[in-house]
Amino acid sequence: MAAHQALHVGEAAPIQLLNLERIQVLNPRSRNPQVFARLVESIASLGLKRPITVTPSGEHFDLVCGQGRFEAFKVLGETQIPCVLVSASEADRYLISLVENLARRKHSNRDLLNAIAVLAERGYSIKQIAGKICLDPTYIAGILLLLRQGEERLIAAVEKGWLPISVATEVARSDDAQVQTAMLDAYESGVLKGEQLLKVRRLIDRRRALGKCYGQMHRAAERLTTPGKLLNAYQQEVRRQRLMIKKADVGEQRLLFVVSALRKLLADDYFCTLLRSEGIGDLPQVLADRIRNEGPR
Repeated sequence: MAAHQALHVGEAAPIQLLNLERIQVLNPRSRNPQVFARLVESIASLGLKRPITVTPSGEHFDLVCGQGRFEAFKVLGETQIPCVLVSASEADRYLISLVENLARRKHSNRDLLNAIAVLAERGYSIKQIAGKICLDPTYIAGILLLLRQGEERLIAAVEKGWLPISVATEVARSDDAQVQTAMLDAYESGVLKGEQLLKVRRLIDRRRALGKCYGQMHRAAERLTTPGKLLNAYQQEVRRQRLMIKKADVGEQRLLFVVSALRKLLADDYFCTLLRSEGIGDLPQVLADRIRNEGPR
């Protein structure tokens, strides 16, 4: 058998076929069964897109990267797998494996915003930050403005994707009168439409009433209470309870519709036969009582 040449991790290495039985997992980790099943299905239908990375260890090879692909090949009954051989110390092997796992992790938008803030604090320019994380400089400038002004509510809306960064920065820079003008401009230019415009309106109202940051209302309560504040608090509570009543009414109407529909379906012999064939033999007690007109217990 020809000798295998292991190259340094920083060098280009040819792909070689190795027997699965000669490979041992260096840093095993548990896997999500559903994700792993999709990986096996993908490899079975499309083939291996990227070889695994191994390093020589005596008569065997230590797996550095690609545990999922390695185990998928085992499940598929393969005896060999394409590998890239590298030469690395034991510490480097664990480090490479750790870096791959971290790179696979799906980072949240909050992680991205924190990274932008850290880079700005370290003195990087907007252009440099944009180059590092592959985002538009205008977006970076807008996010930094929101972060510096403590606009947590606006940032959360941008994170969720329904508030354009251009609108958020305009709101952050403007007073109430200017905000109204900015919203009108956004609507006329097509940046905000329909339900999106209503969501922005509600966001601005909450920002005005509760502050830019979450939890500001609690801090405000520690200040001196005035008759005007008491009136505002009362009116807000009245609006909240009216909304709860409306939601309860809607829920009751939907429940009545469900009960009526189920009562008709359960009177159908074919539907009952279908339920039995699917192994569905019970209902939530409250719903069953309503269907039998016994009312909730």
